[in-house]
Amino acid sequence: MKTAVIWSDEFLDYKWAYTHPMSPVRLALTMDLARSLGVLDDVETIPPLPVGDDILRTVHTQGYIDAVRAVGSGMASLSGPMLERLFGLGSEDNPVFDRMHDAGAMLVGGTLAAAQAVHSGQVQRAVNIGGGMHHAMAGHAAGFCIYNDAAVAIEWLLAQGYDRIAYVDIDAHHGDGVQVQFEHDPRVMTISLHQHPATLWPGTGWPTEVGPDDAAGTAVNVALMPGIEDRLWLRAFHATVPSMIAAFKPQIIISQIGVDSHRADPLTDLALTVDGQAMAMRALRDLADKYCEGRWVAIGGGGYGVINVVPRAWTHLLATALDRDIDFTTPVGAEWLASAVDLSAQVHPDYSRPPVGMMGDNGDVDYVPWDGDAGAAPPDGISDAAQQQTDRAILATRRAVFPLHGLDPEDPRD
Repeated sequence: MKTAVIWSDEFLDYKWAYTHPMSPVRLALTMDLARSLGVLDDVETIPPLPVGDDILRTVHTQGYIDAVRAVGSGMASLSGPMLERLFGLGSEDNPVFDRMHDAGAMLVGGTLAAAQAVHSGQVQRAVNIGGGMHHAMAGHAAGFCIYNDAAVAIEWLLAQGYDRIAYVDIDAHHGDGVQVQFEHDPRVMTISLHQHPATLWPGTGWPTEVGPDDAAGTAVNVALMPGIEDRLWLRAFHATVPSMIAAFKPQIIISQIGVDSHRADPLTDLALTVDGQAMAMRALRDLADKYCEGRWVAIGGGGYGVINVVPRAWTHLLATALDRDIDFTTPVGAEWLASAVDLSAQVHPDYSRPPVGMMGDNGDVDYVPWDGDAGAAPPDGISDAAQQQTDRAILATRRAVFPLHGLDPEDPRD
């Protein structure tokens, strides 16, 4: 088996509230769609590993773990404002729910199982769509994230002797929790492509955030303006990520595949299609094959088009990891459509737009590679202003970080 798919129905217990944008329905619909299209034929899923406090403490403080466990069991004595101020819990973003410690630890166990499966040589690739909780900090919850599964898995890999791990985050929100965890560690490169921090929470991820001291150059941030579409997003990706991976020469790539970059996402302002998102997934697979002997761990993340976007996008992710790429014109199937409509009753109406009937959005993914020519005319269908905005973002990142790796930021060959 070349690829491990991590799954447990207990992932569906990570459920904040009916009104909350992150509904576990998106995970159930993804697995149902992948099965209905044959993506998971002959694939035996692997369960998450059990995760104790000792594992969580590699990233999180014991005080925070105790607080999460206490509030999720109804035993906390802290008041609401005090709980939120100290641990980020009880807020609108991170409301308290029953057994939240167990639910959060389960997602960590999924990503840890993925990392261990790849490290063991049992598989080259592993996918945990339940993971990707990249905002969680050492001592507090943030941005719908309780425990930072990516950071825990990376710490575990470091403990096994890895000394070059690349973390690539394509969520619309900056991968702040992972960057903070490893910003002083030159063994980990964090790369994040996200909506510009001046326009979206958490307000971090500026191109000048490159890492301090001995780790300078291991934080890479590409800040993209609202409204960016597939061709320009892919232009920015290919103008930055492959060069950084080639320079760093990682032994493994961990990818956070948040799909809230979609044009229909209710919480962000980017304008990708499922087609563009799938092309990014395939590019990450190719980078792992080229530089890491195929070692690739892909995890979920954001995505609040619970019915109409996430299931299609993450079915593409599963298919990509399994080398079973799906044509974008493939129908999703009447049976799955009916189940999606039925399950949408469990999701707040703000996040349950009607499902789409095929596996793509007719997106244009024929991007023009960045060539360093600031005055180049854009291709048909792209405005001068949009291309200039994107090229400024590309250059801001390249000028901030490329010289730290001995690369010329102005030379498209680097």
